[in-house]
Amino acid sequence: MTGTASPGLRDFYEDPAVPVASGDARSRRQARLLAAALGTSPGQLVLDVGCGDGSAASAAAPFLAGHRLVGIDWSHDALRRARTRMGAVVRGELDHGLPFADGCADAVLFSEVVEHLVDPDHALDELRRVLRPGGHLMLSTPNLAAWYNRALLLAGVQPVFSEVSLRGIHGRPGSQVVGHLRLYTARALRSFLTASGFRDVTITGAPFHGVPRGLRLLDRAACAVPGAASILLAHARRG
Repeated sequence: MTGTASPGLRDFYEDPAVPVASGDARSRRQARLLAAALGTSPGQLVLDVGCGDGSAASAAAPFLAGHRLVGIDWSHDALRRARTRMGAVVRGELDHGLPFADGCADAVLFSEVVEHLVDPDHALDELRRVLRPGGHLMLSTPNLAAWYNRALLLAGVQPVFSEVSLRGIHGRPGSQVVGHLRLYTARALRSFLTASGFRDVTITGAPFHGVPRGLRLLDRAACAVPGAASILLAHARRG
């Protein structure tokens, strides 16, 4: 996790028990999309901003073989764990500026981070700064309008992924507090990325590992309609 956080939030995200990713299926889908975007030219620099414990990068690594993958996070504990999974890691914070030169990166992975940020506008500005012109942003985030959330809202139930407290679950399904501060629909995410200076925004869907086993086939099928999928995968290029 990188970005602006109060002391209370920092303590929360330093807890190794807090979930840091939405599952390997999302990581693999995202990595395949990025590999296709990067093409056959080897040695391109990919920054995994908010790499957490490196589990997502580990799942993505086989698809990004031949490229330089560097993990970035502000959490010392996360970086200690990530180092065992991805090797190259650097401490950095979005609000203080990432420790990379302007336009140095060919691609940025920004997975399961934006929903935790107090200031996502500044974060997108910083990601755009480190990307070369035409460089690739691969962003993933939970979908406020996931197919089951639509039904839950109609029933007056708090949507999955949404949080009203860091101390417990209130009014929604699930058993884990994950610290989400904001959520996006596909339409809102596309508009936000475009307004932040990115172009050629495309959004696809990915499943969520926390969906009950009996509903997982339906969850995978929902990926065909990105606006209803559990997880939004956005690919955009720096304008």
